[in-house]
Amino acid sequence: MPAMPPWVRRPRFLSMNTASATTRAAPENLPRVGVSACVLGHAVRFDGGHKRDTFVVDELATCMELVPYCPEIAIGLPVPRPPIRLVGDDPARPRAVGVRDQSLDVTERLETYAAAVADGLGEYDGFVLKKDSPSCGMERVKLYHEGGGPAIRNTSGVFARVLRERLPNLPMEEEGRLNDPVLRENFVTRVFVHRRWRALAMEPVRARALIDFHTRHKYLVMAHSAAAYQRLGRMLSDLSRERAAEAAPAYFAELMQALTRRANRKRHYNVLQHVMGYLKTRIDAADKVELADAIERYRREEVPLVVPITLFRHYFRVHPDPYIERQVYLAPHPDSLRLRNHV
Repeated sequence: MPAMPPWVRRPRFLSMNTASATTRAAPENLPRVGVSACVLGHAVRFDGGHKRDTFVVDELATCMELVPYCPEIAIGLPVPRPPIRLVGDDPARPRAVGVRDQSLDVTERLETYAAAVADGLGEYDGFVLKKDSPSCGMERVKLYHEGGGPAIRNTSGVFARVLRERLPNLPMEEEGRLNDPVLRENFVTRVFVHRRWRALAMEPVRARALIDFHTRHKYLVMAHSAAAYQRLGRMLSDLSRERAAEAAPAYFAELMQALTRRANRKRHYNVLQHVMGYLKTRIDAADKVELADAIERYRREEVPLVVPITLFRHYFRVHPDPYIERQVYLAPHPDSLRLRNHV
């Protein structure tokens, strides 16, 4: 991370890096994700408490390196401390001021710190933010009008806003929204895609590697948007060695934007039908009926996605296909998270 402003304090937080053997990955290969420190259980909130999130601490920490951040502590506010809130008539640029003493205005300090953090997140793959926080809330944070009156939930915390403006391709989510199974699976998927891309981009991106990356993620992207997959493919048409390096940033931005779209049952069903085509000449009639039934039951919301996916992985172990073997779609994140048990 670049040099921080002189007033920034450096709190000594412990990094969460408790990778389990089930991830089968060395720690240096794990995605690195920033997390609001209170979500990891650090007692840094204005009232001296924390907001430890069980899923983040007990599940994500098994397959990601989690690094805590607390912007309010970093800019020098104590624990406990007078609470702050967002005030202003422009939800795009609210001020963070004291609840009881509005002469306490920490907006500029939070913005400066956020910009410095953003500049140091080049080796990160995501960020989990604290919902409702005037510094870390990602959306629907309370905004109080200058002239008084009830608050409206229509803005973002100052720290979160700057991060999102400066790092539009970095997967970000609030810990509260991770209670939604679809949003949870979506966020984790994007984090692991980001990590794979970061590994690819450690060397100059060549045309063959870029096309290979696109091919491996074909069905994963199609589950989010078939149109986006086609657009991405057109971006890679007629790539020369020189054009690959130029096309890579725009391709990645389009890819990450496409993956923010929810992968719903209809699109998953379409992808499952495509993947089944690779088994039509390899499995017998009874197995085809079983697989088709599992896919149909998924469409009817009778079973979660893990049911047809498990069958596919079984059949492709028995009848390997080199193209499907390289598809990220069948295993986009560690099985230990059980994310597809609920979508």
